[in-house]
Amino acid sequence: MTKAEIVSTIAKRSGIDRACVLSVVEGFIETVTNSMIEGNNVYLRGFGSFVVKKRAAKAARHIKQNKTILIPERSVPTFKPSHYFSDALRKNLDEKKK
Repeated sequence: MTKAEIVSTIAKRSGIDRACVLSVVEGFIETVTNSMIEGNNVYLRGFGSFVVKKRAAKAARHIKQNKTILIPERSVPTFKPSHYFSDALRKNLDEKKK
């Protein structure tokens, strides 16, 4: 599902103008992004958590040059779904298989 499809779906269900919904969705994305850039995690109860994780430095192999290179420590964004979200998804996917 794309951002445009999300905006259309919310606009249809709520009866709110598409431009207004688009503004809210983009504001949400910007707020989450800025919060994570600052190193803060974002917790949405019943949905999940956007968490900044540190990846340790590691050695890797550059195959073409046949050299060992060092990949530095870095921060990566991750999403961890809530138990409610995971259970609902698992239950609905299991029902569709039957």
